[in-house]
Amino acid sequence: MRILLVSTYELGRQPFGLASAAAWLRARGHTVDCADLAVEAFPQAAVREAAVIAFFLPMHTATRLAARAIERARALNPAARLGCFGLYAPLNEAYLRGLGVEIVIGGEFEQPLADAIEGRPAGATAVSTGRQKFLVPDRTGLAPLSDYAHLHVNGEVKLTGYTEASRGCKHLCRHCPVVPVYNGRFRVVPPEVVLEDIRRQVAAGAGHISFGDPDFFNGPAHAVRIVRELADRFRGLTYDVTVKVEHLLKHRDLVPVLRETGCLFVTTAVESIEDEVLRRLEKGHTRDDFMEVVRACREAGLTLAPTFIPFTPWTTRAGYRNLLRLLVELDLVDQVAPVQLGLRLLVTAGSRLLELPEIAAAIGEFDRAALVYPWRHADPSLDELSDAVLALAAREQKNHASRREIFAKIWHLAADAPLPENFDLLPRAAIPYLNEPWYC
Repeated sequence: MRILLVSTYELGRQPFGLASAAAWLRARGHTVDCADLAVEAFPQAAVREAAVIAFFLPMHTATRLAARAIERARALNPAARLGCFGLYAPLNEAYLRGLGVEIVIGGEFEQPLADAIEGRPAGATAVSTGRQKFLVPDRTGLAPLSDYAHLHVNGEVKLTGYTEASRGCKHLCRHCPVVPVYNGRFRVVPPEVVLEDIRRQVAAGAGHISFGDPDFFNGPAHAVRIVRELADRFRGLTYDVTVKVEHLLKHRDLVPVLRETGCLFVTTAVESIEDEVLRRLEKGHTRDDFMEVVRACREAGLTLAPTFIPFTPWTTRAGYRNLLRLLVELDLVDQVAPVQLGLRLLVTAGSRLLELPEIAAAIGEFDRAALVYPWRHADPSLDELSDAVLALAAREQKNHASRREIFAKIWHLAADAPLPENFDLLPRAAIPYLNEPWYC
């Protein structure tokens, strides 16, 4: 059977979901074509030839972009069966069905997707979190790593690969899209599979690897085994990971291990510096915990890259100013992508946020086009501020302004006082970063 796997967007990464699904389908004897619309033109010829066209939906933006591509694929090849797989597929099942999608798969998607394509059962809907035998992703036919996000550090630019050492998460943060699918479960990928995937990407030119695990320390012993092997086998290879604030504290002794094995930075979803907001989101950490993690990473010589959701129904202008002030005080301005300072809370289908009475009272009817429950702040000026910050960040990044320059302009939009005297626009120590700073 000829199958076309399509990705629309995955944070500037070569799409892991396509590579992993392709490995399973090719192992079963199918002919698989892959297309990433983030870096390639719409594959009209492949669409016309495919018996099945399956779209990878790992995130909200990818799902919105896929809607237009699905409609175009149906018009070109009305006989093809359509499928969607990945984290956001089951969350938006009704919407996808309305677009003509037959197969909807989430969670551990590889085996259920292959089974559904082969008609076992037809029209399958599956959220599978069961254990499966992982195969090494097959990246044949994907665009080269040079077409994707690059690491910038100390004036050097590195091709960047991507892999996953685990999936799901054992935590139940209210706003997280992983929770409705995995519901507190996580699955580890065997080290030999992860390391072989890394080896192949290094052979393709990767000098840096991003681990896409929702939390790299869900299984700390597993994680440490992999990075120690990575350091032994691939001298000079660097990497980055994502770890919860509470895990960075709980496993503080492992932070130096990350640095010693080549980790350049750790992304951590701080979300808010207000304890009451963190309690509502069930993040499992406090403002003080975050500040302690900043100190722990500095002591280890490891860059921390905090992410935030600064605009929620509970945000106040004073609270937003306090966030900006704290980033200056902790000297984190260069470590925060400017877009992070304008993000709004997304209330998606199936979100645990819907359990909160104040959210239920604030949201409107589900927006099928935007794939969210829209909400407006009780203070309209905060909605205006969020829009203004996002527009400013996008405009200034296109003009190649530095993070500190952009931060200064955001400060002047929101603050009621001048920048602190110790703030300046002089270059600081080089901060490693990927040139694709979106996190939604």
